[in-house]
Order: sequence, then C-alpha cells, then structure tokens
Amino acid sequence: MPSDAPRLSSPRSVAGTLILTLAMAGCATHQPVWPSAQQLPSQPTPPDPLVMLNGKTVASPTQWTQERRPELKELFQRYMYGFLPPTPSRTRFENEGVYTDALDGKATLKLIKIITDTEGAPVIHLLLLVPNHKKGPAPTFLTMNFCGNHAVMTDPRVPLTQGWVYTSCAGCVDGHATEPGRGSQATDWPVAEIIDRGYAFAAFCSSDIDADRKEVSTGVYAWLATHWKRPELAEPAHRGSIAAWAWGFHRCMDYLAHDPDIQPKRIAAVGHSRNGKTALLAAAMDERIALAIPHQAGCGGSAPSRGTVGESIKRINTAFPHWFNERFKDFNDQPDRLPFDQNALVALCAPRPVLFSNAKEDQWANPDGQFEILKASDGVYRFLGTTGLETNQVPGIGVLSSGRLGYYIREGKHSMTLGDWRIFLQYADKHL
Repeated sequence: MPSDAPRLSSPRSVAGTLILTLAMAGCATHQPVWPSAQQLPSQPTPPDPLVMLNGKTVASPTQWTQERRPELKELFQRYMYGFLPPTPSRTRFENEGVYTDALDGKATLKLIKIITDTEGAPVIHLLLLVPNHKKGPAPTFLTMNFCGNHAVMTDPRVPLTQGWVYTSCAGCVDGHATEPGRGSQATDWPVAEIIDRGYAFAAFCSSDIDADRKEVSTGVYAWLATHWKRPELAEPAHRGSIAAWAWGFHRCMDYLAHDPDIQPKRIAAVGHSRNGKTALLAAAMDERIALAIPHQAGCGGSAPSRGTVGESIKRINTAFPHWFNERFKDFNDQPDRLPFDQNALVALCAPRPVLFSNAKEDQWANPDGQFEILKASDGVYRFLGTTGLETNQVPGIGVLSSGRLGYYIREGKHSMTLGDWRIFLQYADKHL
C-alpha cells in the first residue's frame, strides 16, 4: 500500500455493513512560519519541481520521495487548495442494494453508502457498475458528478440525490432533484460502452461532500466547523471545495480497494472541468489512484497558473472563492510568486499515467498552456526512470499522444462526449 494511503485494519462484515477502522490522519504538524506571497521570489516561468523550496536540487529518486514530494503536497495545500479534511477515524460501508440485471443484464449495479465518520459527517452515495461478462476483478473509472447519480443512468433503482443540485441540472426544483432529472446526463457517461469494454464504473455526487455554493457550506467543512469548533472553515475564502471533493475521491477509494469485483491497483480518476481539477488533485494526493484524466480542467487544474490565455487566478478566485483557500487569493495579481505551478501537481502523480484532453474552441481552458505544463512535468518522470511525453509538439486535432504523459485535443467546445470517452478508454487500455 502506498505510504500516503490510509492504514486500514482487516475489513470485517457486520450485518451487511463493511466496517474499516483507519488511523486518524488529521492535519500534519506544519512549520510555524511560512513565507507570505510578497516574501516569495518572483518566478515568471513554472518552477522546476526538482528544485526544493530552499533552492537545492533534488539529487535522487529517494530524496524526491522522502523530501520533495511531501514538500510539494504541503505547498499546494498551504498556498492553493487548502488542506484536505482528515482521514476519518472510522469509515463504514453499507450495502443499499445489489442488482445483477442492470443495463439489460450487462452489469451488476451496487449502491453503497460510505459513512465517513461520526454523526453529522458526510455520507457519500457511491454508484458502482461492474461488468457481468468479465471474469475476475475489473479495472475501474472513478468519477464525480454534480447533478446526482440518478442523472447518470435511467435505472429507477438509483435513488434521487438528496443533496443540493445546480439549477442547470434537469429536474431541479428549488435546488433539489426530482424524477425528470433521471438519466438526464447519460450522454456524458456512456456506461454501457464502458461496461462492454470490460471496465467497471463508479460515481458519486459532489454535493455529498460540499455543495458547490460560494455563499453557504453544508458539507464536510460545515461539519468540521462544528466538530473542530472552527467556524471559519465554513466561510467561502477558507473552504477549498476542490480539496474537499478530492477527499471524496479518497473515501471512495477506501471502498473500491476492498470490493472483490474491483482491481484495486487499476483505478482511474476522471473528471470534466471543475471535476477534472478535482480528479487531478485527488490523484496527486493519493498514490492508490493509478491513472488521472482531467478533461478540459483549465485554471486551477491542468492549465498554468502563470498563463496569459483563458481564465486567470484572479478571475477564478472572484467567481468561485470557495474552490481554493484564502492564501491563494494573495496571488491574484502576482501569480509569478507562486512557489509552484501545475506541472508540479502532475509531477506528484509520477510515475503514474496522466492524460490531458481538450477542445480547440475551449480557449478558456488554455489547451496550449496545458501542453506546456506536461512538457514542464516530463523531467520528473524521466528523473524517476520512466517515460513521459512522446512528442514535443502539440498533437494534431483528433490525434491521441498516448505516452505516460498523454495529450489529446479535438474540434469542438467545452463538453464531455462519447468521442472523449472512447479516447479515455483507448488510453486506459494501454496503461491499465
């Protein structure tokens, strides 16, 4: 098990409930004084991930693993995303239903309730589809949605999400899901084709963790504000919803790592737009995730913070103040003082595969800048003795560069399509 994964006791089944007891992770002990944004040096280009904060160059893979990687994880949480919530002291998994006839008999549908801690802590509802035709455990795509699991497929046995949903979600009435929303996002999630290709598919809703509302917090930060008596954690500037959602990925991994139908070392985190930012952060912070596909993730995800095309730090912090922590706002007008860029987040995934996928007309997400981020990550992959990018030039439209650091761009706009999923499957076929 990776060094930064939760340490678990042997799972035991109690009255249909799988219970795992985890060592309390909490927030690590941190240095008492860290430089302010103004005290950090200006670095107009993305800093080299192999250079420590003190200016020393990483000399060996061991030093990367033991010193630089933990330092980068600390830096990203301290200056940008906020600290991930603590690993629960006790996690329970309750089976809410198993149906072997899903998707016209192609798949087994499992509905799992993940209870993350004591009373009032988030409860994650995980939808899991496992192919019936595949012998043995299946590799898996793990995703987060924002309209609810019921929107992923039309099966009436999938409960309507009980959390807040966007007004843009079909069937939304006063922020709540209703039956007309069932299956409304099925085109975004071609689950039948994923199953046909031999992969399992797992999904959960972001509002189970933290509703994407800048004016109010009803999820994990609201719980921590009460549980830890830290009311400021519920304030938008302090929250860091992307970090909270990444924590949700990790809690789903706690379950998937012990489901006998799942290959625990072949799980890919996938997300589109803000969910792509989350998938990349989740993979960077948890080595149990074998592959990351942040699709059109843009600023705060796969695009450079120092970029001059598309969304900027200042713009994203103004529109979505709850996505990142309060210290990230200090870099609104001076992104050059960030002690890292998103190439370092990709480097935290090394040597695991990462695919950046984009659309030509989605310049808000800065597709060319994303390719530069991959180029600036390549050195770490080579340093660790593996391959990285297969090309130094942006691939042509519709051409997948399928290296360990992969890139794909198609015609079209900001969306996730069946064609995109076929590229995800092709990439996963090679690396999983």
